[in-house]
Amino acid sequence: MERKRAAAGISGMLAGITLLAACGGGGSEPTAPAAEGGKPAEVTFWGWAKGTQEVVDAFNKSHKDIQIRFEEIPSGNAGGYAKFSNAVKAGNAPDVMSIEYPQLPDFVNQGALQDITADVADVKGKYPASVFSLVELGGRTWSVPMDAAPQVFFYRKDLFEKNKIEVPKTWDDFKAAAEKVKKASDKARIATFFPDDPSVIAALAWQAGGKWFGTEGDAWKVAINDEATRKVADYWQGLVKDDLVKVQPSFSQEWNAAFEDDTLWGYVGANWGAGVMKGNHAGQSGKWAIAPIPNWGTPASGMLGGTTFGVAKNSKNAKAAVEVIKWLTGSPEAWTARLSSGTSSGFPAIADLVPVAAKSFDASFYGGQDIYALFTESYGTIQPGWTWAEHGADAHRLQGRPRQGEHRRHHAARGAGDGADGDGERDQGARAERGPAVTPNLHPPAFRERGGVLSRSERLALPCEGAGRVRRPASCGERGLR
Repeated sequence: MERKRAAAGISGMLAGITLLAACGGGGSEPTAPAAEGGKPAEVTFWGWAKGTQEVVDAFNKSHKDIQIRFEEIPSGNAGGYAKFSNAVKAGNAPDVMSIEYPQLPDFVNQGALQDITADVADVKGKYPASVFSLVELGGRTWSVPMDAAPQVFFYRKDLFEKNKIEVPKTWDDFKAAAEKVKKASDKARIATFFPDDPSVIAALAWQAGGKWFGTEGDAWKVAINDEATRKVADYWQGLVKDDLVKVQPSFSQEWNAAFEDDTLWGYVGANWGAGVMKGNHAGQSGKWAIAPIPNWGTPASGMLGGTTFGVAKNSKNAKAAVEVIKWLTGSPEAWTARLSSGTSSGFPAIADLVPVAAKSFDASFYGGQDIYALFTESYGTIQPGWTWAEHGADAHRLQGRPRQGEHRRHHAARGAGDGADGDGERDQGARAERGPAVTPNLHPPAFRERGGVLSRSERLALPCEGAGRVRRPASCGERGLR
């Protein structure tokens, strides 16, 4: 039953992406570190990334003028983002918040973050333009990248070699290898299609050259049904239909169990999966290897996940918060602490820190493979041009201040969606009626009037099985630490 739903719904997954953007207040001016009576400034920080507690401990041990008070919260779409949004509205948000790249535009549009352009200008040059541009909207900087998340393919090296299956280099090779895996063991499959995680399809579309969001003249263009995305959707729908991949919820108990009973020989993921696999399947140490993600003829990658850190709009310690963020993202000590925890295989967005990461992560699970050399190779092939929002977006919209006469158009546009907010009910029957079409149900002009930014929940959510409610998979927690 699960397979039939997946085969019918991969394109429908794309159709389910509706366009409902939030509006909010503007950012505020950063203030100086708040230190009274000789006491260190205290910066509150919420996050869930693997190894974060170790990083915070290292910071607090090495700094006397600023101390971090860290609270580990549920991963973003498992409740963390809702907690942050509610805290911003209540005026008690933390100074620093973890935000993934796809969700950043939504928080900017809510007015939940401070403009930190001037404060981080000194570190901007350390990042590749293609990565730093993901935290810039309206010509301003709203957060600082911690890591990047290039796609890779994990595979059981021992089983591939035993059955004389070559590691696939292209997606045609991948299908051929999938057929050989199934032939070698009727219950075994090469990988899994996650019906609950559209972000994987987004990354695969990115890898194939898709560009979902952009501009055409003065119009905000949405192209979720572009040729590259249709190719990806058709390909995976074919794998599901031919029973060449498993269909399981992402990072579920059954997914992990399939690795343990040798019925799942591979995993299409990203660099952060190295820590996940190592932590979840320690008994298979030495049996796994990592390869570049299969491509469509030319080596290429997209990004699946990635973490940034922003400063909440109502932070009273913004200057100190920025200093904390710079250390968390850009110091060798922070990366040594994070990766030495053994739970994280994060890939620094700052290239100069990659050798530190490579030295800090114990790759014995992968037979001593130089996995960071592979991550670096994949990082270098990330397709340019992908954006989660319009970088030249109107500053008025980014600050939640509609242009004259825009209030009416904004509210009219909100009514064009097919559901409530990310936690509201949706009509699965109506979704099914729309069939395999992948065109969003809101036309670009109206979308543009609403700020040109997808809400986090609508961009990445799918209905729960049988319940008709929107949720995000447990994989968000795993990706939360890159």
